[in-house]
Amino acid sequence: MKNILIASTSTIHGSGYLDYILDELAIFFKDTEEILFIPYARPSGISHDDYTKIAQKGFRKINKSVQGIHRFENPAEAVKNAKGIFVGGGNTFVLTNKLYKNKLVEALQTTVNKGIPYLGTSAGSNICGLTIKTTNDMPIVYPPSFEALKLVPFNINPHYLDPDDNSTHMGETRETRIKEFHHFNTQPVIGLREGSWLHVKNDSIVLKGSLTARIFEVNKPPYEVAPESELNGLK
Repeated sequence: MKNILIASTSTIHGSGYLDYILDELAIFFKDTEEILFIPYARPSGISHDDYTKIAQKGFRKINKSVQGIHRFENPAEAVKNAKGIFVGGGNTFVLTNKLYKNKLVEALQTTVNKGIPYLGTSAGSNICGLTIKTTNDMPIVYPPSFEALKLVPFNINPHYLDPDDNSTHMGETRETRIKEFHHFNTQPVIGLREGSWLHVKNDSIVLKGSLTARIFEVNKPPYEVAPESELNGLK
């Protein structure tokens, strides 16, 4: 069984850390007093301690305590014994590299597949897919593999942005990048817009939030799915 929230972001414009999803998190972690936080993605190079403080402040609003995994002598044991897990955003390559280095990929797969609640935002969502090849991040380190946790049968593109006809930016759009990905890879990709998340419950995968998500499948035109859509048929 699985119980996973895969969120595009931790913060939407005009709100505080996790504020937009706190009501959902209060229900999601209702049986969890302490959450194990994995701060390895280190946005802007922030330290593990400082990143953990941000997570602690966010979860304090729903009366949950947070402990950073970097404080444990044996990270794999910490994951094995966790009652709830949160993997924050930042750089997906840095995160993935650290997970492999600390032998946490298999530990996370085993623990999450047992039903321990898992929240991922941004980079922490990227690693829920089959690979991290659809991240938006720069490959500033080289992890042993691009293979991810494979908790869902597709790839994820958090922070998905639609083309802006009024923009003067001449670089590739997010849609163009994902189409490039499909020249070499066959798995579907879900473009998650800011403020959206997926709730994975056992074999069910449902889009949550108020926005549609954009679905990319190889050799098919991209299409939109509405909130509350069931996505477990994507493979």
